[in-house]
Amino acid sequence: MKIVKRILRGIVAAFFASTILSVVLLKFVPVWFTPLMFIRCYEQVKEGRELRLSHYWTSIDDISEYMPVAVMASEDANFTAHHGFDFKAIEHAAKRNITHPEKQKLGASTISQQTAKNVFLWPGRSWVRKGLEVYFTALIELIWTKERIMEVYLNSIEMGEGIYGIEAVSRDNWGLHASQLSREQCALVAVTLPNPRKFSSKHPSSYMQKRQKRILHEMKFVKFQ
Repeated sequence: MKIVKRILRGIVAAFFASTILSVVLLKFVPVWFTPLMFIRCYEQVKEGRELRLSHYWTSIDDISEYMPVAVMASEDANFTAHHGFDFKAIEHAAKRNITHPEKQKLGASTISQQTAKNVFLWPGRSWVRKGLEVYFTALIELIWTKERIMEVYLNSIEMGEGIYGIEAVSRDNWGLHASQLSREQCALVAVTLPNPRKFSSKHPSSYMQKRQKRILHEMKFVKFQ
């Protein structure tokens, strides 16, 4: 029994040490690959599709000033104010999902939570994965700055089929660098984020254009720095 306890303590200690070290390391080192990228590549190969992975790391200083504002207006307006979790948004989503179960479920994941999920975890809805998401969100909020969280988010998030990060989608859509994106283009990219494999910022639908106008309006009331 003592041996089992010692092994369990060792496993727990190794988990905390390795995860904390990873978060500290990625405070300074670019995130070149994420678990989701490998999963999508596996899916492409398994389904006999052409293998595609477009990803370029770029500093937040080389990203259009409108892009952080656009994703905040679309995904997490209180990003700079909360500490990883927007409890008011969570409460609102829970009430809305209970009172209107027939509608599509409303989420309340912050940019910090999405960053933690994208960089350290895998897609899914299990309680284990959600618990780890909470853990990694707390870690990056503690160790990284808000600017670093936004930088990693904009570089790692899926923005199309086989496209990851704002530099990749900028080149693929418009032949531009991320620093050259207009306010309208940034808002259009932000529209796709809830479902980037369904919505294409390269070929926007009428619904996306309507949503783009809404985000452009909301951007007036959001400030990143």
